[in-house]
Amino acid sequence: MPEEVAISHPSPYLVLKFASAMFKAVPAALDAMQMQQVLAAAARAEELERRILSSREAAGVVVGEEALQRGLAEIRTRFASEEDFAEELARHSMDQPRLCEEIARNLRVDTVLERISTKVASISNAEVEIFYLIHHERFQLPERRTMRHILITVNEDIPENTAAQAYAKLADILGQCQSHPERFAELALRHSECPTAMQGGLLGQVQRNQLYPALDTAAFAMRPGELSAILESPLGLHILRCDNISPAGCVPLNQVRERIREQLLSVRRQNKQRAWIKSLPARKHTVAEAA
Repeated sequence: MPEEVAISHPSPYLVLKFASAMFKAVPAALDAMQMQQVLAAAARAEELERRILSSREAAGVVVGEEALQRGLAEIRTRFASEEDFAEELARHSMDQPRLCEEIARNLRVDTVLERISTKVASISNAEVEIFYLIHHERFQLPERRTMRHILITVNEDIPENTAAQAYAKLADILGQCQSHPERFAELALRHSECPTAMQGGLLGQVQRNQLYPALDTAAFAMRPGELSAILESPLGLHILRCDNISPAGCVPLNQVRERIREQLLSVRRQNKQRAWIKSLPARKHTVAEAA
């Protein structure tokens, strides 16, 4: 029979865990309503942990020191300093050895669930293909364009960077690009005031509405190899070049087959875990808890 222990408050470790997962914050930063939600979630998780660790599948499950230290290190990253970390532990009347016990407990639960979820059938090619056909709309791609640009910024406080000076400079660069289209990347490297200059001005593949409006309108009206006129955005003045157009269409099955397989396998494992947990006997409450 599993040992029955009265629980008055959720584990401080679970409180830390759910505060981070639900609100990306440490418990001390939560307001009263957020803390109430965290405590409720932590209490449910603690009850579930007790049921899992009381199962015969949990017998003999041991957490290695390396995994334990990784868990401890991950928690430390949530705090700005070691002092903040120590203060949070003290606030919960918890020291580091106790925290390590809680982490080990949580990792044991994860290990048990992982073992349970491995006992599922693999996903067949037929299942993958059926999912692909049923959810065909998920694999549609919009039109994409591979774009480059050259940016000249404007700063009216610097004589050589006024709007007029910037326009004149970019007009000269545009003329060079028109005369020697093959030199666009070289000219971007030499003149563009954008970090993309190091990649020859490459913006990469863009979809509609990813660029500033004036740039977006021009980009999706261009043909491959075409140069834009001088365009203005909040960053400054630009020249665009369209390198390639990838039309809208569906991602081929062979490109997403393994991604679909992993997704279906993950769902199958989660369902297996839920079914197993549901089969566990409910834990009997102690007199202390009932009181």
